[in-house]
Amino acid sequence: MNLLDRLEQYKPADEDERISRDMSVQFIHTYRQAFDPALHYGHITASALLLNQDKTKFLLMRHTKLNKWVQVGGHCDGNRDVLAVALKEAAEESGIPLLEPITKALFDVEVYHVSQTFMEPEHYHYDMRFLLKTVESDALVKNHEAQELRWFSFDEHLPPLDHALLRLIEKTKAFVGYIPAQQPIDRTKTEEISRRKPFHVPTEMFGIDQEPSA
Repeated sequence: MNLLDRLEQYKPADEDERISRDMSVQFIHTYRQAFDPALHYGHITASALLLNQDKTKFLLMRHTKLNKWVQVGGHCDGNRDVLAVALKEAAEESGIPLLEPITKALFDVEVYHVSQTFMEPEHYHYDMRFLLKTVESDALVKNHEAQELRWFSFDEHLPPLDHALLRLIEKTKAFVGYIPAQQPIDRTKTEEISRRKPFHVPTEMFGIDQEPSA
């Protein structure tokens, strides 16, 4: 099944995800180069929430360039098999070579803005997200892309995360049948979570200066 078919059959969890799905469908219809990071308006990416062998913890990385906690993932580099890309990127960024999908279905969709840097203009990532797990080892090996790699349990206090990543974690908890431990509520502590700010997608993203897809 190609990505357009996956997206058109996909059922979003909330309005934000519905918008991301619809934008992704339009983007792929508009640009043949949608999977190529050289497309300067934006490109398809693939990522995953990676769970440990017994599915009690999930992996997050503190990204070196972004300086925030994110799931593992990266560019497709022209590869239209987004699940294969998610597996490849998760293996490279976790240092764990043997991984497998918990489900091969598309698990989450998010379009997000990437700010301009001295190396690239501002653009958008059309991120296709999957649910993976380790097979033989949970031992992490950090590379240059991460300041830190860490397994988080589902019931521990999390660092500030964006709305879409929190949604991905909540979906995962429901999918694997997580049952929270019974703990007393500490009403003296609060957590401030950064939510994704609405962003304006420039109309020129779908202009005629790029070669349209067939």
